[in-house]
Amino acid sequence: MDSVQKKAAELEHMAEVLITGEQLRLRLHEEKVIKDRRHHLKTYPNCFVAKELIDWLIDRKEATDRETAVKLVQKLFESSIVHHVCDEHKEFKDVKLFYRFRKDDGTFPMDNEVKVFMRGQRLYEKLMNSESTLLQPREEEGIKYERTFMASDLIDWLIQEGEVTTRSEAEQLSQRLLEHGIMQHVSKKHHFMDSNLLYQFKMNFRRRRRLMELLNERSPTASESQDSPFCLRKQNHDSKTTSFLSVSPTKEIKIVSAVRRSSMSSSNSSGYFSSSPTLSSSPPVLCNPKSVLKKTVTPDELLSPGAPYVRRTLTVCQFVLSVNGLNVLHVDYRTVSNLILTGPRTIVMEVMEELDF
Repeated sequence: MDSVQKKAAELEHMAEVLITGEQLRLRLHEEKVIKDRRHHLKTYPNCFVAKELIDWLIDRKEATDRETAVKLVQKLFESSIVHHVCDEHKEFKDVKLFYRFRKDDGTFPMDNEVKVFMRGQRLYEKLMNSESTLLQPREEEGIKYERTFMASDLIDWLIQEGEVTTRSEAEQLSQRLLEHGIMQHVSKKHHFMDSNLLYQFKMNFRRRRRLMELLNERSPTASESQDSPFCLRKQNHDSKTTSFLSVSPTKEIKIVSAVRRSSMSSSNSSGYFSSSPTLSSSPPVLCNPKSVLKKTVTPDELLSPGAPYVRRTLTVCQFVLSVNGLNVLHVDYRTVSNLILTGPRTIVMEVMEELDF
């Protein structure tokens, strides 16, 4: 394996660890393993107890024994996905110590590699949730490939969706996605170029990962099925089980609910998921993006007589389509609320509303 292939394999493995860690974080929030905890009169928001997490992993059959469970979480620790709440411990231990996902306190390192991965995931979700016919079975050199797209068509789509402004910019973006193992030429013979060559997404972001995959030397490759997407729908077979279910698109998936909100706002963010302070009275969670406020203002300043602020009532009759790129039309309101409440403070929502004629 040459240096280029080795680098691509490392980036692909990093992406798999990030996805696995994020899926675990959402499950732990859903099952209240992550919550605010107090110790010595101090509250630590959105954290989990190491020993309790190990119990949970074994109970959910994500690990066969405590030693294996520790190794799994240590992998997330080494990848800067989780850390000790005070950064006093440099490794994960099976004891009653508080740990936290860096995504929950805004300390996740947003380096260039992570940004490319997140851009690829957002484009993947956007394409999968759209009505575009870009992905189709096609043949190249007499061999049939599933879910392919033509390079020139992808570039057209990126420009049409406002993701880029020029074909050159679209080609450079696609080349980076290929270098990071997010997409590939169908037979792995060509780099990305604005042409009639066929490409595929190499990584299925929706596939439900199992934690044991973190201990594998090599991450899943392009052969993984695109027909087993990870959908945020819960199994409710009993009151103790609230794990997520992977739903095959070969079955009919009905819209559970289109969430209508009466008071919400949107702003740009580079994070995964976001939260709105109007939906919960729990302690605010730090976030990666900078505050959208022009300056820090206290409630007393806002309400003081003569303050340069005006009160307005915002009534928004819209359907929430996605929360920071994740489609939520097919999930219930509790899942949408969980996505909002467990993320950073700044939020990006796509909404749909009736046209006025």
